[in-house]
Amino acid sequence: MRLDLYFARRFMWSFTLVFGVFFGIVLLIDLVEQMRRFDSEQVGVVEAGQLALLNAPDTMYRMLPLLVVLATITLFLGLARSSEMVVTRASGRSALRSLAAPVLTALVFGALGVAVLNPIVAATSKKFEVVSNSYANTGGSVSSVSEEGLWLRQASAGGQVVIRAARSNLDGTRFFDVTFYGFSVDGSISYRIEAAEALLEPGNWVLSKAKRWTFSDLENPETGAVIHPKLNVKSDLTRDQIRDSFGNPSSIPIWELPKFIRQLDRAGFSALQHRVWLNMELANPVLLAAMVLIGAGFTMRHTRFGRTGLMVLFAVLMGFGIFFLRNFAQVLGQNGQIPVLVAAWAPPLAGIFLSLGLLLHTEDG
Repeated sequence: MRLDLYFARRFMWSFTLVFGVFFGIVLLIDLVEQMRRFDSEQVGVVEAGQLALLNAPDTMYRMLPLLVVLATITLFLGLARSSEMVVTRASGRSALRSLAAPVLTALVFGALGVAVLNPIVAATSKKFEVVSNSYANTGGSVSSVSEEGLWLRQASAGGQVVIRAARSNLDGTRFFDVTFYGFSVDGSISYRIEAAEALLEPGNWVLSKAKRWTFSDLENPETGAVIHPKLNVKSDLTRDQIRDSFGNPSSIPIWELPKFIRQLDRAGFSALQHRVWLNMELANPVLLAAMVLIGAGFTMRHTRFGRTGLMVLFAVLMGFGIFFLRNFAQVLGQNGQIPVLVAAWAPPLAGIFLSLGLLLHTEDG
């Protein structure tokens, strides 16, 4: 048990070192990118640093599997150079038994990342979008899903238009039981439209069975209400913009994601992308354990065998391979080409089985 705690402590130190180095690099790169992105008169070094700090957690969270591979390589290269691993193996402890502590530590890191770091990343990502949009002075479109249905905001020449619909088709181009609220530049409401259906066409919403109320100096807007069999409302929105506005699951804390998926289903939107993301987050601890086994499979050897640099290169390449296989499976899952569970769980399990086969062959075979 004491040796396991020692290995776990060494692995945590290696991970902290690698994480700190990459966090500094990511922060500097993002700082330069934010200063290049915005006008220097509006965004100085302090403001760009704030944006970089808000954006860095999301980047680091996505890089966790690669950081675990590098931390594992650092750990076992250090143990090999000090001959501690040789002594451990000479005492009769197998390679797999020696890996128990780092693998369990990686599982704990993964669980804490999903339970704690994921909500933090979601909050910082939302804050980053709000702050960056305020610097860019973009109104854009804002959407949300609630128990009452879905809400959408679009910019217009005379102000803003807020759209509420009870439900939608899968791609967000046809709304049902829809209401349009028009607001002027000063924020006062100018008109209201209720329609049975709204179809998005290039440059327009085409409303069917619509009734429009205009709010002017009339004390009773109902007296001036007009019923239209067909009514066009100008819009610069596209199908992709509407779909993407609901399609960023990384900005939703994992604890709120199941409820949001149910709300999307109720509103008529496809929640496949969010289901894939939820399952991939749940599989993240297993992926980190697989990365430990991959890193150990190539570097858990004494330096006197030589070819250390080549083994490190193989470990990094295999880690990147599993990482990109996971991203590729995520794309296939979001497009409905493969089942959600296969997209989320197949890459980490493949990494575990491949690395275990390598370990059994090279160390115990």
